[in-house]
Amino acid sequence: MINDISNNNTYDAIIVGAGFAGLYQLICLRDQLGLKCLILETGDDVGGTWYWNRYPGARCDTESHAYSYYFSDELLKEWSWTERYPGHAEIREYINFVAKKFDLKKDILFNNKVTSSTFNESENNWSLITENGNQFKAKYLISAVGCLSNANIPNIKGLNTFEGKYYHTGNWPKNDVSFTNKKVGQIGTGSTGIQAVPVIAANAKHLTVFQRTANYSVPARNQPLNDDFKEHVKADYKNYREFLKRTPNGHPFDISERLVSDVNEDERNEIYEKAWEKGGLQFRATFQDLVTNLDANNTAAEFIKQKIRKTVLNNKFADILSDIDHPYAGKRPPIDSHYFEAFNRDNINLVDLRADPIKHIDEKGIQTKQDHFDLDIIVFATGYDAMTGPLLNLNITGKDNLKLSDYWKEGPKTYLGLQIAGFPNLFTITGPGSPSVLTNMPMAIEQHVEWIRDCISHMNKKGYSLIETNNKVSEEWGQEVNKVANKTLLPKVKHSWYLGANIPGKPQVFMPYAGGLPKYNDICNDVKKNDYLGFNLS
Repeated sequence: MINDISNNNTYDAIIVGAGFAGLYQLICLRDQLGLKCLILETGDDVGGTWYWNRYPGARCDTESHAYSYYFSDELLKEWSWTERYPGHAEIREYINFVAKKFDLKKDILFNNKVTSSTFNESENNWSLITENGNQFKAKYLISAVGCLSNANIPNIKGLNTFEGKYYHTGNWPKNDVSFTNKKVGQIGTGSTGIQAVPVIAANAKHLTVFQRTANYSVPARNQPLNDDFKEHVKADYKNYREFLKRTPNGHPFDISERLVSDVNEDERNEIYEKAWEKGGLQFRATFQDLVTNLDANNTAAEFIKQKIRKTVLNNKFADILSDIDHPYAGKRPPIDSHYFEAFNRDNINLVDLRADPIKHIDEKGIQTKQDHFDLDIIVFATGYDAMTGPLLNLNITGKDNLKLSDYWKEGPKTYLGLQIAGFPNLFTITGPGSPSVLTNMPMAIEQHVEWIRDCISHMNKKGYSLIETNNKVSEEWGQEVNKVANKTLLPKVKHSWYLGANIPGKPQVFMPYAGGLPKYNDICNDVKKNDYLGFNLS
């Protein structure tokens, strides 16, 4: 069942996006507050980021028992994950399971991409228009578009002349892509590229990897979950819920309190070795000061570089892959399944774009400064216009015809990543200025969604019709985001999408809040307790 849009186009709340954030926001507003709600979704099914990310090797880098909704005891007892790190198909199964359990699809309109969102000052509501001409109105507009949903294909001269096929990992065909007997070129070696390389190399006739920035990666050590662990998670979900909410990144492990300087070199290497063997993001939790002290960080960086050099047998490739120009975990720290091992295959080549940049693409393949590479398929693993791109795509216009694209010309300005001055009754789930991409996303999402629910509930009880933040508190919050980030090594990294540096012309502002989920949650709760301090309710 879907909404009858022909005579039912006015809602209490319209939510844009049917991923983790949008579905839970629908549950909170429709089922808990009794509001009339609609989700507008570009794709033809639920899944959000995971609807589009079906590329070879696509897998979550958060352990499955943590990459789950924790708002429902029943849901936690009913669902069982099969692997330590779930693949894209299983995550879509999970999201569909949730949608069915809570009967969510009846209030979702699929294949409706929002192209315009305008605040009507005379009516105090939002007007939305979708690509296929449907029009809607709502008192509240809630963006659940995700942080990594706006695929970025770089503007390389000649791409439109290429006679083969090209794809972006973040917008992968649903019917998949066959690499059998194909010569493939992959551009990009961030988290996505690192997942894709081993799978493409195993299936293609030949793979050429074009690398601009070498990256650290730690083995995921992914494996099927045994029945004992599954039962343990179901039995202990209340403790996991508390644990995940008190860890800075919302992950199911503590960050050690010891400093690198607390141990000698042998002890340190033993600690790193154990973490390497265990695999996963826990490697970054081995010492307290890895992301705040460059000397400490260098010990982890050098350990991983040595692992790369030992793993990759081709010395030229090993040098290119270990020539890393940023601190470990200064960018999103990838985890992998046999990434470096893939470079030991005889059907793979590696091109260092810093030494031999791409000049253009032609009908037959890629021309670098020194060589030409004949290709049948090009895979762009070139990331996203992260955090701000998906919001700007909604073409949002607020009060006094203020366009979000103009207001954010010099970079995103928000209050708590929840609201934007000049745009009343617009809420942004995990927006810029919130912990978002520095955390396990479902935990960050639940915190935001529940805060928005409580805020709207408060407004309804008090008879308020408008809520809007202001420039002053937004600027102060931006300063706080910068202050916290500058205590870490994160803003010092070149080409980081945390800063928007992967998008030509995009203003470079450190976008996520690096102070951790518990501290951020306390700040949001204080705002709520103090009659929504920093917001004007009328």
